[in-house]
Amino acid sequence: MGKWLLVFLIIAGTSGFCQNSPFESLAQGRPGSPSETDQQIQKMQAYVKQAPGDYAGYDALGFSFLQKARETGDVSYYDLAEQTLKKAIALAPQDFGSADPLVHMALVYMGEHRFAEALSYSQKAIGRGAGNLAAFAIEGDAYTDAGDYEEAAAAYHTLQTLGREISSPLTLAYMGDSRIAYLRYLHGDTAEAIRLMKSAIGAALQTNLPRENLAWLYFELGERYFQSGDLQLAELSYRSGIAADPNHYRSLAGLAKVRAAQENFAESIQLYQRSIAIIPFPVYVAELGDVYKKAGRMKEARQQYDLVEYMGHLSKLNQMLANRELALFYADQGIKLQEALELARTELAVRHDIYTWDTLGWVLYRSGRFQEAAEAINKALALHTNDSLLLFHAGMIYHSLAKDSEAEDFLRRALRANPRFHVFHAEVASRTLMEIARSGNSDLRSTNAQR
Repeated sequence: MGKWLLVFLIIAGTSGFCQNSPFESLAQGRPGSPSETDQQIQKMQAYVKQAPGDYAGYDALGFSFLQKARETGDVSYYDLAEQTLKKAIALAPQDFGSADPLVHMALVYMGEHRFAEALSYSQKAIGRGAGNLAAFAIEGDAYTDAGDYEEAAAAYHTLQTLGREISSPLTLAYMGDSRIAYLRYLHGDTAEAIRLMKSAIGAALQTNLPRENLAWLYFELGERYFQSGDLQLAELSYRSGIAADPNHYRSLAGLAKVRAAQENFAESIQLYQRSIAIIPFPVYVAELGDVYKKAGRMKEARQQYDLVEYMGHLSKLNQMLANRELALFYADQGIKLQEALELARTELAVRHDIYTWDTLGWVLYRSGRFQEAAEAINKALALHTNDSLLLFHAGMIYHSLAKDSEAEDFLRRALRANPRFHVFHAEVASRTLMEIARSGNSDLRSTNAQR
């Protein structure tokens, strides 16, 4: 996951919608000195009051709200960005020079998982004929997150073709390679994904990239290394992300995941706590609960699990953004399975990517609907993605159908990719393989006895 915007993705947190006007200063009253983004918001708020007819001012303010959402995880900034960018679009001339507000609105909708609208606005920007590379990038991102992978590849191909004509090699490598890397990973080529991510990072280091964006690239590289089982290089990548941006909550959680895999639970807990103190992303709260449980601290684990449920129901937007994560959480915990099924199917209505199919398959499996689970997991496996968790789910589903040859293959592949891919599921995979082996030996002895 990420589900993809390797550069522009905005992660939502837990706050409700803010009712303030977008033209009131939101930086005031917050503890500590204003950040660079806060200062930019204040600057542009003052500017649009002086020049209320300048669409570019509203566009810059809207983009600042967007950046603030990225940095804080506060979903109220989505609404503020959308309100402000609507004003920019209404004021902008209908020519090639006004593509930026459309691109920025597409980014808002990507952050809100409104992929059809993100696609519409990115294509409107493309239609202006400005040659805005970001518009093609977001078009591909919308297709990717929706699960339309062939269309995504076509959009990224256009991005590369056009970029070679109008952009610098560094910009193109940063924008293009980071995205194509994820498609290559989805199609089972983790090594190529790693190579492309290194290329994107190398280009980003030579440009004036915001530190949060650079940290995101390092985090993505860390994810690819972790999924390939290389904990040492995964740690190095996550640490690089933290060095680039000490507040990058994803990199902190990635390093926490490495420490959990190394059974250093005390440090893992500390890192997860630092991560969710910045942005309490539901996935990481649940992972912290798992580490507490693994360490035998059941009271603390229960507190984290309760928090996951609470966060998923804070606002309509939070519910929409957390559909998949909450469904997987319920399935892993074996609770509220009917609600989990509804969440998974709701998510499938707006995105039919492999990870939503995987979520549906896992929920169906945990609900005892094994044949339906197999049908869903087969769709999740369509690209041959080398993801241990996905392969684990497939193995357990096929085991439930007594198709142990297939189950054994999936489980072995999961452990071969990363023997410590999850603090609990990796152990379940190993135990299930032993059960399959014992069953196979028992069947063999029974057959020999009958001869």
